[in-house]
Amino acid sequence: MHSASSVPASTVHHRTRRFIALEWLRFILGLYIVVFHTLHYYPSISGWSGYITGLGFFSTSTFFILSGFLLTHVYLRPQPPDGQYELRESKRSFLVRRLANLYPIHIGAMIITIAVMAVLPVLQLTPEDASASIRAVMMDVNNGEAVWYTMSNRELLWAAFENIALLQAWNPYYLTFNPPTWSISTLFFFYLTFPWLAVWLWRRRHPMRWLCVVNLLYLVPPVLVILLTSWGAPETGLLHRNPLIRLPEFAAGILLCVWYHRQKTDTLSLSRGMMAVALLVGSIALGEWLLLPGHSAGWHYVLHNGLMMPGQLALIYLCLFAKAPDSAFWQRIAARLGGASLPMFALHVPLYLIFSRTEMALSGSQPSQCLSSVTQCSAQAGTISFAWYPVFLLLTVMFCILFQEQFVLRVRGVIQRLLLKK
Repeated sequence: MHSASSVPASTVHHRTRRFIALEWLRFILGLYIVVFHTLHYYPSISGWSGYITGLGFFSTSTFFILSGFLLTHVYLRPQPPDGQYELRESKRSFLVRRLANLYPIHIGAMIITIAVMAVLPVLQLTPEDASASIRAVMMDVNNGEAVWYTMSNRELLWAAFENIALLQAWNPYYLTFNPPTWSISTLFFFYLTFPWLAVWLWRRRHPMRWLCVVNLLYLVPPVLVILLTSWGAPETGLLHRNPLIRLPEFAAGILLCVWYHRQKTDTLSLSRGMMAVALLVGSIALGEWLLLPGHSAGWHYVLHNGLMMPGQLALIYLCLFAKAPDSAFWQRIAARLGGASLPMFALHVPLYLIFSRTEMALSGSQPSQCLSSVTQCSAQAGTISFAWYPVFLLLTVMFCILFQEQFVLRVRGVIQRLLLKK
């Protein structure tokens, strides 16, 4: 524990820092998850696209660790009379603000997805569109094959409740409505634990030792699943998104922040820098190698749940020492792009469906027919081209910035005013 009088000067200085590089990192992680979920739709690049998207889970895990770091950096402060570190505001205020930040993104993305899924069967621009439905879900399996399941009325109602209550990540069998928003559900659980978990972890005397313990604990579930089960459903669903299973990533971010703030310098030494780079490069190289054909598919779950954590921590650590730009313009750009990262996680699936179907309609032999006849539009539809993929990425980023600033921030303000009324 640290009293107010014993807080190192470096800690006080750290508290005044704003990590612009972490805003860029948030944006890159969001963009990478978009690429991870959409690049495989282009057969013309299938020969090399897998090398780019094979470690897509690296992005989500790093984002969870980063969330723990940033919340600890922003919200924990020494409090009188004894200077112990506590939340800078009440637990209720913290949780309301976190909910208000997540909920508009989730609900907005879910509404857009449901609307898109209702239109696809009408247009039928691809054979898969004919069977598109919010009832259709993909089961979690371990052999890489798509196993589709149609929810009953009862299951559909339960799925609606799970999504409204931000509980969808707890379903280990399949994801509903807008699958990527399981990460929002998991984040909300992390936020629920933060007021207690962060304070408890801050008071540990040796944060680096605790980081090692947390990493080892995170590796236990995938090892047990591989050794003791056939690693099908529900085991793979639990490893993929269960909030309790993924909690060590959030805890690791908290501990990284604790360790960073207890350092006596805010400059990166050569030895630590080289070690961090080695961990990062080594983790990525190991991951790519273990995912090559010929290795057991079980390595995916070990990599996904803990084996790459040292590299993810090293990436964030390196970003802490990047020099912030002096230009206010670039600082604002970084903040806007970083703020759009979570909408990118949530919105990229419906946005890609809209973009790809629009491209198919416009690339057909007679695109003007789409204005008069749905049947003719479907019959003359063309195909998607990788040449237009950068346009999709650009439009996705622009839309998510506007979505965050014009919708999420406005709704967030309304929620906060309603729930934080005195």
